[in-house]
Amino acid sequence: MTKKSAELDQLATQLAALASTQRLKIIGALAGSELHISELARRLGMSRPLLYAHLGKLEAAGFLVGRLEVSKEGKAHKYFKVAPFQLKVDAKVIHRLAIDD
Repeated sequence: MTKKSAELDQLATQLAALASTQRLKIIGALAGSELHISELARRLGMSRPLLYAHLGKLEAAGFLVGRLEVSKEGKAHKYFKVAPFQLKVDAKVIHRLAIDD
């Protein structure tokens, strides 16, 4: 796989991850703060299994970072925050990545 092909695949993954109003709401809810999965589910009115599915796509696309924290009782808690990102997409970017020179 060429570097341009890998970049095109990454762009497609990122755009697919953002192509959901629920995932955009997740990014919005996490902007500026780190939240525990249960708190995020409550704020968004979303079930935890559905939220985990969306979080997985956003994390794989590089928009979120998750971390585990173990409580004194030995219970694992997952927290998420927005990873710094800037996404610029226009016809020139797509042409550069999609068309072999």
